Amino acid sequence: MAALPLTVASAGQVGDAGRTAVPAASRADAKTGAHDAQRSPFLLGTGLATAARCGPALTSPDGIEAQTCVLTRGEDTWARTYYRNATGRSLDSLLSLMGPGGRTVQMRCATGTGDEPATCETPRERLRDRPDAYTAVTEFAERGGDGALLLRSGSNT
Repeated sequence: MAALPLTVASAGQVGDAGRTAVPAASRADAKTGAHDAQRSPFLLGTGLATAARCGPALTSPDGIEAQTCVLTRGEDTWARTYYRNATGRSLDSLLSLMGPGGRTVQMRCATGTGDEPATCETPRERLRDRPDAYTAVTEFAERGGDGALLLRSGSNT
């Protein structure tokens, strides 16, 4: 079984590659030459950096590999799972982002038969508490309502 590169240097969207975090203090205001103290201390080329809290990369004996993360950028948070399906069959998968007050956002992910790395993420929502108040879990199961659970991956260590 090949190793899956599940740990990612940037948790940003496609197109964020090659951008680096720059302290905001190194940027001067174009009009006054003063530094903007209201800006985030870490900026990507055009915006806020994304913080990622990821659980361990896991592999099931059936051939599913996954790592699940809670991502935060500015006042937004969402869940993302990085996975590879090497079972040779389509699977059911459900990604859940659980937040304060029992709030849960769920996303059913299309898990095809390809053996290529893929991702799935929930819609973004406004932070309602500290970022560490959120957790994420992805479950991969055989197709059908009563399919056997093959792997559960979480954002906690």
